[in-house]
Parts: sequence; C-alpha cells; structure tokens
Amino acid sequence: MTLVDRSLGVVGIVDAVTLQLRVRILAGEISADTPLTEAKVSELFGVARPSAKAAIEQLVAAGLLVRTAHRSARVIAIDPEMVRDVYRTRTRLESAALRELAAARTVPSAASDANAEMLRMPAGPSQETVDPDLRFHTALIDGIDSVRTSRMYRSVLDEVRLCMAQVQGRRLLDAAVIAAQHAEMLDAVAAGDGDHAAALLAAHLGSAEERLVEALGE
Repeated sequence: MTLVDRSLGVVGIVDAVTLQLRVRILAGEISADTPLTEAKVSELFGVARPSAKAAIEQLVAAGLLVRTAHRSARVIAIDPEMVRDVYRTRTRLESAALRELAAARTVPSAASDANAEMLRMPAGPSQETVDPDLRFHTALIDGIDSVRTSRMYRSVLDEVRLCMAQVQGRRLLDAAVIAAQHAEMLDAVAAGDGDHAAALLAAHLGSAEERLVEALGE
C-alpha cells in the first residue's frame, strides 16, 4: 500500500505512521488534547484502519497519547504533575548514573561531544538546544553500559522531549547556561565526586522543572 505522505519513507506502514505522528506531536504541530481517531489517522496517511489503530496504540504506550474510557486517543496535555514526575524520574536515574561514572572517573565522550555542540550555539533560548541537550543526558545513562537502565530511561524519552520542547518553546532557558551547567557536572565526574555531580544535576533539572511549572500556571 502506498502512503499519501511521501515524507514517511520506505519503512513499515505502522512504524512510518507512528514516526510521523510522533514528530508532529513533539514539534507542537498537533496540539494537546487533539483527538486522533483511527478514521482521522487512516485518512491523513492513506492507510488501512488496522494500521492506524496500531500506530495510535504505539503512541499511547509511549505516553504521547492518552486514551480514557469512551473517548478517542488524544495528545497528552502537559500539566505540572506530569512535569514534576518526568523530571524527578530523570533525576533519580541520572543521579545514579553520575555517581557510577564518577566512581570510575569516566566521562562519556558522547556527553562531551553533545555539550561541545551546545557551546558552539549562539547564547540565548533556542529550540535547537533540545536535541544536543537530550543527547547529553542520554549519554550519561548509556555511559554506565547497562542495557536495562538505558531501556528504562528510553521508556520516558518521548515525555522528556515533550517537556523539554515546552521549556524551550517558551524561551525559558539559555543555551550557554545549560552548557555551562553540563560542563560542571562532567568536571565533577572527572574528579570522582559523584555526590557533587548529582547535586549539580538536581539543581539543573530542578530549575527547568520549576520554570516550566511556573509557565504552565500563567
């Protein structure tokens, strides 16, 4: 079956639809609380309803769509409770990773590379910082070489990205400030001070959490 949207590329039908919907949701092109019915997705991409249903279910499992009784799946609406849970889950996982990395004085090269990319960006808030920022934090998790920890972290990545996009979309954080805080964390890891690295992380993520929660209340 040929898809209507040519940007989907040559991949499995369900995965292609899931990917494109995910991109649009994370880019804010499909706004919060927008219902996504099987009929709508089927028409949008020119696919059969079973394929549309499977794509919707994948996004429900990923946390980007929510389905309640007697209602169609809808794009999840970010609220303060969700933001706090997402950011605190990140803090728990990443703090443990930082302590483990510091015990071995191991600075993941992927984290250094991602932060170097951020340092080359113009100072000031920008949506462009989301990708390297997320790669930096993911590299901390991957640096401890635990398949299950990495899998656990990735299970919330879409929600993390949605929150990060909301933070930067509201122009709340400065790229240079983020990169400087990252560099401090890596310095603490290199010095073997896991507790200090974890404290820096808690302050770093806590600041983003509070700014977004405050903005959501405006």
